Order: sequence, then structure tokens, then C-alpha cells
Amino acid sequence: MSGWRYFVCPVEFNNDSNRFQVDCEPSELFQLQDYALPSVLESFTGWTTVRLYPFQIHSIALSSFASIMGPFGGFFASGFKRAFKIKDFANTIPGHGGIMDRFDCQYLMATCVNFYIASFIRKHTAMGNQSLWYFMSQPLG
Repeated sequence: MSGWRYFVCPVEFNNDSNRFQVDCEPSELFQLQDYALPSVLESFTGWTTVRLYPFQIHSIALSSFASIMGPFGGFFASGFKRAFKIKDFANTIPGHGGIMDRFDCQYLMATCVNFYIASFIRKHTAMGNQSLWYFMSQPLG
């Protein structure tokens, strides 16, 4: 789908022609790039490089993180409720707790995804091209 500009560019409505227009240069996240494979994978597959879109690498990272760390949102919420000796956060959905009980994993994941996007994907922010990692790596004082 990255080869179709309709999926990677904003769509604008042209009032003169009464049609939707897609006219942009896709960001570098949606342009094929060559990546060198580690020697372990190179000996296993026989390939030296692989062509991927950078967003595919981000997708793999986020989906791996979600499958490993996502359930810990539920554990955290359960521990929080036990500390206050309550069974459910609310009684909105009888027998299932409130909305928070249904979405506790998503709250943790939304926070982590927001941090990931702000640190690794977004290039132009209020900080310019610097990421949070740059500021964290600087010595104090």
C-alpha cells in the first residue's frame, strides 16, 4: 500500500475540478530503503541486504512491544485496585467493571506509543530535529 500515494499523502479536495487530489512527496518513512542483515541472518537466509519501508520496522517494534508489555497494563491496574481494596473501577458494565477495567492495557500502550512516535518517528517538533534521547544523554550541569 506504500506504493499508492493515496495511502501515504494527505488528500485534498480541489474545488475547481470538484475532485480529490493527492499530490505530495511521500515522507522517508514510505520510501524503500536497503538494510544490511546481521551476519547471523545472512548465513541463515543467504541474503546480504533486504529492502523495506522504514515504517515496517517501526510496526515490528511496536507490535512486539504491544504483545510483550501490553498485558502489564492489566497487572498494574489490578495491583492498583488491590491497594485500594476495590473490585472494579466502576459499575458501568455490570460484572465487568467500568470502562477503565476494559481498557487498562490500552492506556499503558497509548502512553508508550505516544512516547515512541515522539522520540523515534516525528522529525519536526517544537524541539526541532532533536529527540528526547538527545537531551537525556547530555551530562547535567
